[in-house]
Amino acid sequence: MAVEIKPAGRRGNIARMATLREAGLIAIILALCIAMSFASPHFLTWGNLRAMMMSFSIEGIVVVGMTILLIVGGIDLSVGSVVCFSMVVSGALFLSGLDPWTASLIGIAASALIGAVMGFFVTVVGLNHFITSLAAMVIVRGMCLVVTKGTPLSLFTLPPEFKALGQGSFRDIPYVILIFVMVVAIFDFLLRRATAFRKVFYTGSNEKAAQYSGIKTSHVKFWVTVLCSTLAGLAGVIYMARFGAATPTFGAGMELNIIAAAVIGGASLNGGSGTIFGAILGMALLSVVTSSLILLDVSVYWQDMIKGCILLAAVSIDHFLHSRKF
Repeated sequence: MAVEIKPAGRRGNIARMATLREAGLIAIILALCIAMSFASPHFLTWGNLRAMMMSFSIEGIVVVGMTILLIVGGIDLSVGSVVCFSMVVSGALFLSGLDPWTASLIGIAASALIGAVMGFFVTVVGLNHFITSLAAMVIVRGMCLVVTKGTPLSLFTLPPEFKALGQGSFRDIPYVILIFVMVVAIFDFLLRRATAFRKVFYTGSNEKAAQYSGIKTSHVKFWVTVLCSTLAGLAGVIYMARFGAATPTFGAGMELNIIAAAVIGGASLNGGSGTIFGAILGMALLSVVTSSLILLDVSVYWQDMIKGCILLAAVSIDHFLHSRKF
C-alpha cells in the first residue's frame, strides 16, 4: 500500500521563507542599483544594463538546471566544462563541414549524454553527485583540450543567421534575453504546476518517503541530472554564436557563479526547496555586484574574494534556516 506524503506544513513554511528571501533580494538589488547610479554615471546606461542582462541571461539558463538539481538533492560541478564542451564539439563539427544548426544539436545531445553518464554513476553505481560531477568536470575539460589540441577554434565564418542567435535582437531586445525568458517561464511553470516536477521536491525533501509512496526516485535524479547538462549544452551553443569562437578553457570557474546564484536565491544544498525565480534573482544580484566592482575599478582578485564571501554567507544562511525545525 502506497504511503501518502504530506509535507504541507513544512512546504508551507518553506514557501513563505522563499517569498521573504525573494523580496529581500529584490530590495538588495534595487538598493545596489540606486547606490551605483550615484557612484558611477555609466551604471544605468543602456549599454551597461544590456551587457549585464546578456551576461546573466546565458548563465541564467544554466542556473535553471542547477536549481532543479539542487532541489532534488544533487549538485553539478561540471557545468562550466559542459558549456565549453558543447561549444567545442559544435564548433569542431562546423569546421569539419556540418551546418551550424545540426552541429549545435549534436553538441547539445553530447552534453545530455554527459549528464546521462553522471546520472548512471549516481543512480546505478551509487556514487554521490559531488564526486561524480567533480570527476566529470576534469574529464570533460580534458576532452575539450583533446578536441581542440589546446588551441581556440575560430568560428568567424559562422553564417549571420546563426550568429544572430547570440548577437541579434528583436526590436532592440537581444534574442539571448528572449530565449532566457522563455526557458525560465517554461521551467518555472513546470516546477510549480506539473505533477512530474512535483516529484523533484518530494525526492529532495525525503527520498525514503518518496520511494514508499511509489516514486521512482532514481529515475527522477537521473533525468534531472540529464536536464542540467542539456541546459548547459544549450548555453554553450549560445555562447558560441555570441563570440564566434570556441575556447577550450572557457567556463572555468563558472560553476561557482551558478551554484552561488541558486543558493543565494533559496535553493537548499540539502535538497527539497528552491525556486527558479529566486535563483534568477541570485544571478541578477551577482551580475549587479560584478558590474559594480568593474565600474569602481576594483581588482579582479578582489572580485573573486567578494563573490566567494557572498557564497559563504548564502550557504551559512541556508544552513541556519534548515537546521531549525519547520
